[in-house]
Amino acid sequence: MTDIEIPSAPVISNRSAHLALLVASGAAFMSFLDLSVVNIAFPAITRDYPHTAPTTLTWVVSGYAVAFAALLTPAGQLADALGRGRVFLTALAGFALTSLLCALAPGADWLIAGRFLQGGTAAFLIPAGLGLVLGVTPPERLGVAMAAWTAAGGFAATVGPAVGGALVDWFGWRSVFVINVPIAAALLAAGLRLARGEQRHPHGLPDLIGTAATGLGIGAVVAAVTQGQQWGWGDPRTVSTGLGGLALLAVALWRSRSHPRPAIAVGLWRSRSYAQVNAVAFVFGAAMFAWLLAGPLWLDSMWRYSVLKSAAAMTVGAIASMVTAVAAGRAPVAWQRWLGVLGALMFAASTLYMSTGVWDATPALWKAWVPAGILGGGGIGLLITVLGTTAARSLPPQRFAAGVGMNLTARQSGGALGVAVLAAVFAARPDRPLTAFHTLFAVCAVIAVAAAVLAVLPVRTQELTA
Repeated sequence: MTDIEIPSAPVISNRSAHLALLVASGAAFMSFLDLSVVNIAFPAITRDYPHTAPTTLTWVVSGYAVAFAALLTPAGQLADALGRGRVFLTALAGFALTSLLCALAPGADWLIAGRFLQGGTAAFLIPAGLGLVLGVTPPERLGVAMAAWTAAGGFAATVGPAVGGALVDWFGWRSVFVINVPIAAALLAAGLRLARGEQRHPHGLPDLIGTAATGLGIGAVVAAVTQGQQWGWGDPRTVSTGLGGLALLAVALWRSRSHPRPAIAVGLWRSRSYAQVNAVAFVFGAAMFAWLLAGPLWLDSMWRYSVLKSAAAMTVGAIASMVTAVAAGRAPVAWQRWLGVLGALMFAASTLYMSTGVWDATPALWKAWVPAGILGGGGIGLLITVLGTTAARSLPPQRFAAGVGMNLTARQSGGALGVAVLAAVFAARPDRPLTAFHTLFAVCAVIAVAAAVLAVLPVRTQELTA
């Protein structure tokens, strides 16, 4: 995402500014909701495609994350060049169409392809929508606008399990994609006036080579981890795919250092505190995404919960996350770092507990699930909020949108890798699911501790200027 110039006064009326915030927040809610409802629907998807390898089906989750991460920065640049309103409305229509493609997918390959496309359109929704809000909001109202936009994503995570569970139970897993169509249509109707008379900033197209290298690089690394157990870790296919992905990412980073419109906003990393925030987001994202997908799988395969019962159980962590996020947002600045460390350690304690013998095939909602959900969800709320606020404080106001985008890119990239780790662990223990779950939760605990260590490392303050 590019730097967004924020005028000293609203470009258009306050009514239009409120409309922009409403529509952009609605789009953020929809795109983040899609992440949580698909996790709830994943066990049902695997049952509908019994002849497709589980490792392949994990691309239903990680494909969205890979496309989202790869396209987020260039999407912001393209929105500046072509007009944020136009790009935003086009992305809304694209999100609706790709959601319909997922809903109508005749096979797993079509569903995975649809999820890649859906993640790509979501990547355009976020920066274009946020750019619209920042471009028409008075400077003194920026904090309120950003809080409302962020809250929309948090609320989506909270209600996602309940919404997803109800839809899957009543109408089947395809309904979690169909529901996006009327929501997107309503947002389109409300936002049509946003594209009229807007200013463009035609600084040129983003780095297409760097963008392709980023997407293919992340995808190749994720593919190597996902298929490594099946192919063999020393197999030439695994080694070449992994090394090729790393090489492509190196090319993307190299080009991004000097390109005027880079695929990866590496210029923001000159702020060491901001670079640290993104490193923590990447590492913790791997554990968080794996945990969020493993939860519905555990409830379905180990405890044989119904979809609605699973959704109710998942809501425990989601509510805990919302509560601690609000608390972290109101905490003094001096406490922020340590609250983030506490959040990572709470999550590590939760996943370590889940790797013990207390968690077995006998359902234990109050003894096992609820304590782990409160600890894990509460830890996520603390750390994610701290990462967001720290990232914002590390950047000047005109770079907020770029900073939010890069932070989301880091988290989604780590998340895609985390889902790949989940697939590899289960592929290694196909006949011992309890052992696979315990191993995965132990790995998540180690990753969360690594995130805590990264968060506590001191950095010399070096803030960016405009």
